[in-house]
Amino acid sequence: MVVVDVKLSAEDMQTLFDALPDVVFFVKDRAGRYTHANLTLVRRLRLKRRDEVVGRSVAELFPSALGSSYAAQDRRVLAGESIENQLEVHLLPSRAPGWCLTCKYPHRQRGEVCGVIGISRDLGHPDGRHPTYPRLARVMEHMQAHYGSNVRVSALAALAGISVAQLERHFRRVFQLTPQQALTKLRIEAAMRLLHGAGSVADIGLACGFNDQSAFARQFKATVGMTPREFRGLHG
Repeated sequence: MVVVDVKLSAEDMQTLFDALPDVVFFVKDRAGRYTHANLTLVRRLRLKRRDEVVGRSVAELFPSALGSSYAAQDRRVLAGESIENQLEVHLLPSRAPGWCLTCKYPHRQRGEVCGVIGISRDLGHPDGRHPTYPRLARVMEHMQAHYGSNVRVSALAALAGISVAQLERHFRRVFQLTPQQALTKLRIEAAMRLLHGAGSVADIGLACGFNDQSAFARQFKATVGMTPREFRGLHG
């Protein structure tokens, strides 16, 4: 077997990711300015050219609440932390919210962190051909009916007739999410719907399965990029 050691530059990776309409690719410098961005990111920002993104920061390209959230995430990565499969809501070109999994890593040169490199991959459709899909579909239906209550992973595994480890593994394969991420997605989706109404933020959080308002606000901001109140103000 012949092993070929190929090292791709950021420009090469940008070209490759240009061909993937369901993946956002980016590289940023230590100041948080984009140095590379694939065409998917350009289009989702409703821009036409790559040079309209390169050299600018998230604060210049996104609404203030989202920009500050993304910048805080980048600072964690610049400090050496890796972010893997963070479930997030992003705005699609239609301005409708779209779910994705985000990965960000420190970009290093000669051992020193010089920026951030990352992707955000759109959440795809479930794999209905997987042999465990019927069992997992029952689990998902149960979560959809009971997301506002205390849902335990062990009870979900028992419902599917498999172990917790098997549930975690098969859920990732079929839904691209862990059971906990799927539950969070259901809760945040419900919260976003309810925040268009007149209910209080505290009541909405409780109705969606969060123990208290602070827990609701933390999870909502980690997922959506802004607090429930900011979301209501932006979309209200």
